[in-house]
Amino acid sequence: MTNSWDRPKLTIPKTKGEWIWDVIGYFSFIGSIVLLVTVWHQLPEQVPAHYNGAGEVDRWGSKWELLILPGIGMFMLLLMQTLEAFPETHNYPSRFNPSNARQFYLQSRKVLNQVKNICLLLFSIILLESISGALGWGLGLSKFFLPLTILGTGIPIVIGILKFRKIK
Repeated sequence: MTNSWDRPKLTIPKTKGEWIWDVIGYFSFIGSIVLLVTVWHQLPEQVPAHYNGAGEVDRWGSKWELLILPGIGMFMLLLMQTLEAFPETHNYPSRFNPSNARQFYLQSRKVLNQVKNICLLLFSIILLESISGALGWGLGLSKFFLPLTILGTGIPIVIGILKFRKIK
């Protein structure tokens, strides 16, 4: 089975863990958008628009640039949600077969679900930090944000790969 259209189409209900990740990701993402809408008229014309690796603002831009974060987040959400719905299209090792398809599909979907929701959470944090920086509420992103971002997205992928290796 080398082609994704030859793979079995299985209906696998979402796990409790996937639902929990979705609640965390969607709640934070929607919450950050609600916050942006709520404080829009209080925002100055210039807001933090970019952060360096140390989490310090290195460029200021129009408050309209804050709409880019929810826009990219929404695009990622829709794309990754669609990919979650069709795990038979994902890439699998050559040992993939109909007898282990369910395990591979579920594990692949779980990894994608976690990465999607961690990305939504990260976009929410960046938006929150930009809003709070513009309004003088906070000190900006800390120097730990970039390493936490790399670890936050990397760890689920590494764990997923290790779990894939255990599937016979």
